[in-house]
Formats: sequence, structure tokens, C-alpha cells
Amino acid sequence: MHMYTQHFRLNKLPFENVPDPQFFYNQGDHARIRQQISGSLESGRGLIVVTGPIGSGKTTLSQMIKADFPESIKLIWMAEPPANSNDLYLFLAQELELNPSSSEKTFVMRDIRNALLKTENEGKKCLVIIDESHLMSDDVLNGIRLLNNLEEGSKKLIQLLLLGQEELMEKINRPAMEPFKQRIAALETLGKMNVDVVGKYIDHRIKVAGGSTELISDTGWEALSIAFHAGGTPRTINSLCDRSFNIAYERNKSVVDAHDVYEATQRLGLRTDVFHYIISLKSKERDKQEELSATQGMAVQQQSPLSGTVQQHQTILKESAPPFLTPTNKRAYLTEDRAPELALSADSFGIKTKPALSYEDLAENIKEKYAQKNLKGPVILLVSSVSLFIVSFLFYCHTSDYKGYVDCFFSLFAF
Repeated sequence: MHMYTQHFRLNKLPFENVPDPQFFYNQGDHARIRQQISGSLESGRGLIVVTGPIGSGKTTLSQMIKADFPESIKLIWMAEPPANSNDLYLFLAQELELNPSSSEKTFVMRDIRNALLKTENEGKKCLVIIDESHLMSDDVLNGIRLLNNLEEGSKKLIQLLLLGQEELMEKINRPAMEPFKQRIAALETLGKMNVDVVGKYIDHRIKVAGGSTELISDTGWEALSIAFHAGGTPRTINSLCDRSFNIAYERNKSVVDAHDVYEATQRLGLRTDVFHYIISLKSKERDKQEELSATQGMAVQQQSPLSGTVQQHQTILKESAPPFLTPTNKRAYLTEDRAPELALSADSFGIKTKPALSYEDLAENIKEKYAQKNLKGPVILLVSSVSLFIVSFLFYCHTSDYKGYVDCFFSLFAF
């Protein structure tokens, strides 16, 4: 037993890609076509054709047909069509336990007809299922048409079920195949499951394996619906779900979530929109975390004694301040008479303050700072000029023939 079946407490693997009738999803197209084929076989209508994309469940459907007629059907199974019609007849003769006296088609067909009549008299039917029928040559298709002509009264002596991909219909719809097409008793097409059916199909297989829908989380179900929003085939669905369960097992999770489904799509090389869903989930988680942090911060602030003191002093200042500070009452409000009250509100938090200054004092201080700032430019220019003059004087005296700096200095003004 696979390890993840024990981990999730399943009786068997729920998503193996094998034609197991126990997991057959008897709903939708599969149930309808199964009923149609069974009805055609019971009435002996003859040739039945079922087409569908790769992995759509055609082989599993044929296994269900076999299970529906366990005693009354002589089943001949062909995994792929033969190379030509002669090989087809010889294969059928061998399966019917015949030993034709000649390999000529006429004699082989005679022996096959006699064997089929014997089967019919015993109350049984012969069903030939040919898989991968889209690979048939025109010669084999014509051979099947001739087999379908074997009748006894109004009943066909042999029932033929052809299973193939959509290319089979392209061959049948050609003008040259019109005689063959006219002999088809039932023509059915298995399409992709829509997103609603996909969910029910997954749920069905999990329950057959002994599990429940809770093995996949809400985000996991959402990711699966996104992955198959355009529809899906049983084979693809099985592959993705099996890989998702395996990844969840590797991560020691109790349920499969969206991250496991996304990782499974990457390992299988499936192109889906699950990545964008993962990004949106992470964005929502981040927003929720930020909202939770903000809520906790507000709660701490409301419980803090310091925040209460701040609010209390803000209320005192708001109530004590005049509603509108006119030029006349500005000075009165910010004089030293109000300074102790303002200092108290700041000292309550351990902050030392200075007595408030009048507007005239503040204006005077500002003027002095601006005056000092305005003098910096001329002073710098003056110092630079003097320094340049001294350097030029020293260089001049050094390059002249004067005996000293004094003689050099007086020579500058001798003229």
C-alpha cells in the first residue's frame, strides 16, 4: 500500500489511472453512454462508435460494459486495431477457438459466421471491443463493415464497439466511408467534464477509497476548480489529485491545500491560473496580518497609562486655549503666566521645557539669527581677499631682487 494511503487513512489509492470499474463515475456523459451501449447490445443493433479526447475514460467505460454482461457476453478485446482486415478475421477466428481450413477471407468469414450462430443459439452474444480505433486503416474499417453485415433475421450476430480519439470521426466523415457510416447503430462522444462535474468526480473517488471531502481544504477545492475551469478529463484529474495528495504527504499535512495543488501543477507541467490564486491568498493573508497587528497596537495604546496621560493633557490644553488666537491675545496666551501650565504638561512625560517666550522676543531672536546668517557671506569674501593678497605679495617679493620683505613692501608704493 502506498504511504500516503496510510497517512490519510484511505483503503486504497483513489486516483490511479487504471480502468477500475469500482471507481467508475456513473454520472453525466459516462452514465448516459453506458446506458446507450447496454441498450444497443441487448437489442443486437450491431456497430457502436465512441470517441473522445485522450484520457476521457473510454477504456474504463468499456470495462463497465463488460461488467454489465458477465454471463451473456463472449468478449473479444483488442488493445489496438490490426494491420489489415485479413489479420482482423484471423484474430477473431482464433478467439472463437476456430481452426480455419484456409486463410482466404471467404472461408474464414464462413467459419466465423458459423461460430457466431452457435453462440447465438446458446443465448449469448459476441462483443468485440477495439481500442485506439482512430489508428485503423481504411481496409480494417471495411473489414468491420463486412462483419457488421453478419445477421440472422433482424439481429446482428456480432456486436462491435469501437473506441477512439476525435480523429476517428474525421476518417468516418469522409465521402469514401459513407457505407461504413450508414451502418453505425450508435455514435457517442465523451467530452471533458465541466468544473461542477470535476468536483463531484473527485469527491466520488475519495469516498470510494474510504476518505471524505474534508481531506481537501477549502483553498484546495478552490485551486482544483481554477485548474479545471475549462473542463478536464478523468486522466488529467486523477494525475493532478494523486500528485497533490503525495505532496501534502511529503509535507506531513493532514489535508491538501492550494499550495499542494499548485506544486502538483508545476511538477506535471500543467498551465493553469492557480499561481494567480496563490498570489491573491498571500495578499489576503498579509492584509489580515496587518489588520491584526493594527488592532493589537490600538488595544495596547488604549491600555497604556502613558496614552491616557497624553489624552488627558491634550484635553486640558484644548479646553484652556482660546478658541481663536487674535494678534491681541497671542502674547497673553504665550507669556510666562501660562508657561508653568505648559511646562507641567511636558514634564509629566519626563521632558524638561523652558519658559515660553513672548512673540517680541521670538521675533528679536529670529532677526539676530538672520543678521548673523547675512554677515557670513561678506566676512568669508573679505578673509579670502586678504589671504589672496598676502600670498600674491609673498610670491612677488620672492621672485624680485629685493633684499627683504620691507624693501619689497615700500617699493610697491614708491611710485
